[in-house]
Amino acid sequence: MKVIAIVGSLRKDSFNMQLVKTIEKRYSHLFKVEIADIGSLPFYNEDEEQSPSGEVQNYKEMIAEADAVLISTPEFNWSMSGVLKNALEWLSRVDKPIAGKPVLPMGVYQGALGTVRAQLHLRQVLGSIQATTMPLAGNEIFIGSAAQKFREGQLTDEGTLKFLDKVVDKFVKFVNEQESK
Repeated sequence: MKVIAIVGSLRKDSFNMQLVKTIEKRYSHLFKVEIADIGSLPFYNEDEEQSPSGEVQNYKEMIAEADAVLISTPEFNWSMSGVLKNALEWLSRVDKPIAGKPVLPMGVYQGALGTVRAQLHLRQVLGSIQATTMPLAGNEIFIGSAAQKFREGQLTDEGTLKFLDKVVDKFVKFVNEQESK
């Protein structure tokens, strides 16, 4: 299974990137993760949507060819980052490569609540662009208190890893079910 990861933080030592790297390594026996470089995307412009730049075309092709998408968002001002919103705007127009695609939203934050508010907004946007997410109950990956749960670029908190194992297992089954429809 081919999975594209979108990380909504451009920070070099982003906890959200560390989460994606942990997933990439921990579940390499289940799927291959490729990380999309959303930092190189130009700002969405409706005047350019019919003939977007090469970066946008490549990005949209990555998503179209993927079996599933992971989106790891930080929380900025109670919402997702502008760079993530911009990346989603490009996917929502013209050919709409994310429509119907299985997506697993997640996020990491320094505060205790994780990215609850950011993911509420993210899920609203995903619904409007017709991405497919698993039911919320028991599948929400809100990782708070990040500094205590990551070491040397990897998620190390055992309780969080066990929960992640369960959600990823359900997500793989969800993706396979979507493909068989």
